[in-house]
Amino acid sequence: MRIRDADEMGEPEFSMAPLIDVVFQMLIFFMVATTYNRQERDLSIELPFAESSQAPTNAPEEIVIDVARDGHVSIGGRAVERDALVATLAESSQQRAEIPVTVRGDRLVHHEDVVAVLDACGLAGLSNVSVGTLDR
Repeated sequence: MRIRDADEMGEPEFSMAPLIDVVFQMLIFFMVATTYNRQERDLSIELPFAESSQAPTNAPEEIVIDVARDGHVSIGGRAVERDALVATLAESSQQRAEIPVTVRGDRLVHHEDVVAVLDACGLAGLSNVSVGTLDR
């Protein structure tokens, strides 16, 4: 059996290829795993601040109603006319009556517009309603 000298072995090499492969795999994973809520970013709603606000929980099914500064209402990013609001919400509550609803009104919207949306939720039979705010 031949014993190698330390001089014959040479310096160990450090290969960057596996490290680069792992970094690219992680990059691809995070790009695929990240969800982008484009409809949430497209709306220009400034939520009011509250001392007691809580971070939203990711409910499996949640109805998010946005009330824009000019009073226009949208559900999940889709514009809804005031006349069809109760019918649209009632259709959603047919599947599950305790479905969570978050009403996000612009901080400069008229109080009357937010109350009209809350009233429509009540008429549609939705009782798990909360108002969206930002933490200070």
